[in-house]
Amino acid sequence: MDQNSASRLRPLVRDLPKVELHVHLEGSMPAETLFELAGRHRVEDLPATLEELREWYVFTDFPHFIEVYLASVRTLREEADFDLLASVVAERLAAQNVRYAEVHVSLYTHLMRGVPAKVVFDGIEHARTRAEREHGIRLRWIPDFPVDFGVESAERTLDAVLREGPPSVVGFGVGGVEGPLGPFADVFGRARAAGLASLPHAGEQAGPERVREALDLLGAERIGHGIDAMKDPALVERMVDAQIPVDVSPTSNVRTRVVDRIEEHPLPAMLDAGLLVTLNSDDPTLFGSDLSGEYEIAHDLVGAEGLLRLARNGVHASYLGAARRHALLAEIDTVAERHGVA
Repeated sequence: MDQNSASRLRPLVRDLPKVELHVHLEGSMPAETLFELAGRHRVEDLPATLEELREWYVFTDFPHFIEVYLASVRTLREEADFDLLASVVAERLAAQNVRYAEVHVSLYTHLMRGVPAKVVFDGIEHARTRAEREHGIRLRWIPDFPVDFGVESAERTLDAVLREGPPSVVGFGVGGVEGPLGPFADVFGRARAAGLASLPHAGEQAGPERVREALDLLGAERIGHGIDAMKDPALVERMVDAQIPVDVSPTSNVRTRVVDRIEEHPLPAMLDAGLLVTLNSDDPTLFGSDLSGEYEIAHDLVGAEGLLRLARNGVHASYLGAARRHALLAEIDTVAERHGVA
């Protein structure tokens, strides 16, 4: 992008009200927060200085990403820790003019370490209510579990959500290393019966069959990642007809090497096919990006009109509520007009 293009694009990206539907709380922990929490709990097997920790945070490969992610998770032990992290995440999102975010919380990774669900939820809820008051951003939660930990992890996570989850929990998710989703059909059936939306990760690198399973077996209302759906035209047609949203995170896909180069990302083809694609940051601090950065990348791929379409899609695919969706869509139109974009 040349300097003139950048000078026109950045004010548009800055001014657009945004919705973030696929961002992980733990994957959004900045190095500074990890440093503070490590000091609070006297975690010693980490880089000793903040500068060294920042250097360690720079993404190198997927195993390194997992190492940093797990280090971040194990510093979260008390209610105040979750409050701090969620507060930092909310402030950073609000600074990008994100008005509403549905945040994945890796609940099982805390339960398996002996951290009660009440500690997690009480901490993030304190941050949520304060963020809405101080920054005007609305946060909602999507507790999830890793598919590779099996049905017991799913049952335990859902039981904790149904017992301790606040009304701000809008959905139930599954992530981790992709695998067959059939064993989790009953768990997701229970979640849906309790009023939670089915919001699984599927089809990032394990093929379109994972997306089909998410739709057919888990009753998915939205697909996390889902780029492998493009390998099955019949599946794409089905998703277009039903307007099933797909949460796409270009930088994440390149970092995890499911897409070789950003220029080869299927985002333009997905929009051209008529899919209801939303734009998201996934694990922003660990992948070295944020939602504003994803908007700039998307502009290079799909242009200004495509960018506005992605912004509107995020609103349509959210659980924000009809009145607030309508108001946010009107504001997007106002910003577009002010910046001379159709």
